[in-house]
Amino acid sequence: MAVKRRVFSREFKLRVIREIDAGKAQAQICREHHLNHNVVSRWCREHCKHKERAFPGKAWASQNDEARMANLECMVRRLTMENDLLKKVLQKLEEET
Repeated sequence: MAVKRRVFSREFKLRVIREIDAGKAQAQICREHHLNHNVVSRWCREHCKHKERAFPGKAWASQNDEARMANLECMVRRLTMENDLLKKVLQKLEEET
């Protein structure tokens, strides 16, 4: 059975970083929140590097959703044109008979 990864909110990550900035030992924070030292270190690096843009959440998903939506809209336009064409052809065939 696979172990499910824990997902932490942006607010939780920022709260942990604020505790470190306030002077609390990183090892103590890791023990209190049952976090790996490497995870907290990575969060600190990301926050220092990106500041307010750190921990965007699932922004990558929204970009994929937008691309998927554009593809689906294109498909809808194409299928609508095909349906209109087929309706016209069917109508002409009915008129001939």
